[in-house]
Amino acid sequence: MQLRPVRPAGWWCDALLLAGLIGLTVALAAHRLFGVDRAIADWAEAHRPGAAYWVAVVFNYLGQGTPLTLIALGMGVLLAVRVRSVRPVLPPVLAFVFTLFTIGPLKVWTARPAPSASVKEPFLPPEATLPLFQHDLPVRFAQSYPSGHVANAIVWYGVIALLLTPLLASFGRTVPPRLVAVVRLVPPAVVLCTTTYLGWHWLTDSVAGLLLGLLLDRLLHRVPWDDLPLPRRLLGGWDRPALFTSTP
Repeated sequence: MQLRPVRPAGWWCDALLLAGLIGLTVALAAHRLFGVDRAIADWAEAHRPGAAYWVAVVFNYLGQGTPLTLIALGMGVLLAVRVRSVRPVLPPVLAFVFTLFTIGPLKVWTARPAPSASVKEPFLPPEATLPLFQHDLPVRFAQSYPSGHVANAIVWYGVIALLLTPLLASFGRTVPPRLVAVVRLVPPAVVLCTTTYLGWHWLTDSVAGLLLGLLLDRLLHRVPWDDLPLPRRLLGGWDRPALFTSTP
């Protein structure tokens, strides 16, 4: 069993993403980049009329983790039933495990408030909303880094794109590659912009979510789902290839 190729090829990109996430975290822990975060947050607050605010709120729902999880799982289950194979359910399950054990723990460990923490509970002084590791605050007030919306959007739309082609193929339909690219790229970009514009995350929170999400997405797309060894006898034949991800 060989891992599937991803683009850019090689592990150097994964290492670069991880190094970027670690480097960004270290820089913030040393109180670097606060000026950039504050400038972007102040600009957004000064250019946020009511209509733009509500448009951004609506589009930000594209990054809600729970609905995306259910959509991806529903697509996996539907495809599993149509092709009589459990393999389509595996990508959503692994994506859920990846996000559960990375995004949440990182948020709790870094303990960073959001920009809005100065205008609503816990009403911190503006300068006190920027640092990481504020473990004296209740957890619900210090979960801004990294942005879960951005990371979730990258991971889950990647899984949805993975399932989309074989699912529609099971109905005799084809999916243009350009549409798959749009599904993977546009929602995460919209979520990154809106979550920063709304003041729900610092810019560096969104960048950290981007780096983490891309890293997890690359790991998920490396898995040769159709080649994974499964207990055929136990599954009663429901182990047949279903996702068109066999390695050559």
